[in-house]
Parts: sequence; C-alpha cells; structure tokens
Amino acid sequence: MRYVAAYLLATLGGNKNPSASDIKDILSSVGIDVDSECLDVVIKELSGKNINEVIAQGKTKLASVPTGGAVVAGAGSAGSAAPAPGGDKEEKVEEKKEEKKEEEDEESDDDMGFGLFD
Repeated sequence: MRYVAAYLLATLGGNKNPSASDIKDILSSVGIDVDSECLDVVIKELSGKNINEVIAQGKTKLASVPTGGAVVAGAGSAGSAAPAPGGDKEEKVEEKKEEKKEEEDEESDDDMGFGLFD
C-alpha cells in the first residue's frame, strides 16, 4: 500500500508517469525501506495509465464488495422462532447460575483492599 500511496503522491505532484527511483525517493524521505519486487509490481501495473481512471474503476469495484453489518430481525417478526418446550426452566437455571457468579465476583472485589474512589 505504501508504494501505491507514494505513486499517487508523485502523480499529485505533477509527475504523470513516476519511475521506480521517484517512488524510492519519496519513501526514503520518510524512512521507509523499499522492497524492489513490490515496487516493480506497482510500477508495472500503473505505468502508462491515467491514475484518475484507475481510481474510478476501483470505486466501481468497491461498490460491489459486501461490508458486513447483517440486518437484525425484530422480536415480533414473522421469522422469529418459537421458544423450545421447557425453555423457561432452563432459563431460570441459567439465571441462577449467573446471579451466583455475579455475587462471587462482587465478594472477590471487596477483598482487594481498595475501592475505585479511595
């Protein structure tokens, strides 16, 4: 990514077709070591292309990439599942276990010898 960024900086500075030495100069000015293989790939792929067209093509490709964030269905939706039989008993047992753990955690906090605002 740093090679692409340096290439873009060079084109932004007015150099329509930056060379490998131009990119090396930009990267070395901020203390970044240059990997010649990676630099050669970037130069090969971007050489002779209009950078604005490359960016425009990239934007159209990114528009089709899913970014996550699934939609959460509401509790009253038609797709919600019915509770399993005997589910209330299981929930009560789990709640009791959680309450017991919370009580144990609170007691262990008291043994530390200091409070948040002491």
